[in-house]
Amino acid sequence: MRILIHADDAALWKDRLASRLPSAEFAISGETSDFQADYLAAWKPPASLFETQPALKGIVNLGAGVDALLDNPSLPRDIPIVKLRDAGMGELIADYVRYGVLHFQRDFDRYRRQQHHTTWREHALTPKREWAVGVLGLGSIGRHVARQLADDGYPVHGWSRSPKALKGITCHDGDDGLQTLLGKVHTLVTLLPDTPATRGIIDRDALAVLPDGASLINPGRGTLIDEAALLEALGTGEEENGRLRGALLDAFPTEPLPDDSPLWQHSRLWITPHMAGPTPIDEAADQVAKALTAMQAGEAIDTVDPKAGY
Repeated sequence: MRILIHADDAALWKDRLASRLPSAEFAISGETSDFQADYLAAWKPPASLFETQPALKGIVNLGAGVDALLDNPSLPRDIPIVKLRDAGMGELIADYVRYGVLHFQRDFDRYRRQQHHTTWREHALTPKREWAVGVLGLGSIGRHVARQLADDGYPVHGWSRSPKALKGITCHDGDDGLQTLLGKVHTLVTLLPDTPATRGIIDRDALAVLPDGASLINPGRGTLIDEAALLEALGTGEEENGRLRGALLDAFPTEPLPDDSPLWQHSRLWITPHMAGPTPIDEAADQVAKALTAMQAGEAIDTVDPKAGY
C-alpha cells in the first residue's frame, strides 16, 4: 500500500501513520516527483496533485469538512472518499460551545461591557433549565455537543435534514422543524456541513425567527451565516438595539478574516481564528489508518456522498 500525504504538518502525519501501518510506503507531496500512490491522505490538496496521481484508489480527508476537497476541479469522481468523523474533535468543539453558551447564559457579555463603563449592576439569572439551546447538525460532532449540553442541564433542540432520535434531545427535521427550533432557543449553535443546501441557511429570515435577545455560536462552517444579515440583526454599537444579543464566531467564508471586515469591530461579536476543534493527531491517525486498511482490504466503509456534501 502506497500512501501520499498532503498537509501542512505532513511530516507529523507520516510519522504517526507509519507507526500504525508499518508495511505501507509513504511519501509527502512536493518531496518526490515519481511516487505513484494507491491512496491519498490530504487536507485541501491542490488540483495539480491529482493530475500527477492517476492511479488513486481512495482518499482520506484529514479533517471533518470536505467542502474544499469536493470543490476541487481535478478531484476524481469515481473513487471513495473517507473523512474524519469526530476523531477527538467533538470533545474540543463541545468545550468551545459550552463556554459560549455559559458566556451568554450567565451574562458575561453584559458584565464585560459594564466594566468598561464602571457600572455595578447585577442581572437576574436565567437558570439552565430555562435556557434552551439549538444545535443545527446532528452528525457525530453535533450529537456529541448536544449530549454534553443536555448533561449540563440545558434543554437541547437538535435539527437535521432527515429525522433522528437522540435520547434527551428534542429532535426536529425538515424546513418546518427548523422554523420550530429557531423560535424556541436562547442560543443557536451551527454545526452543519458546507453544502449548497446549507450555505446562507442563517439568513435574515432565519434570524428574524429567533427570539429577541438570542445568541449565536458558530464553530462549524463559515458559509452557514449571511454576515450582512448577522450585522443587521445585531444592531449598532454596544447597546442591545438589534434582535440578536451577540455571537461567538470561529469560522468565516474567507479565512483569515480580512482586516477590513466589519465583524472585527462589532462590540457584541467574539471572533476566534478557526480554533474550536483542532485535530488531535493521535486519535485522528488511528481513524485514518483504520480507513486505509479497510479500503485496501475491500471492506465496507462509511464514505462521503459527494452529492450531499458530507
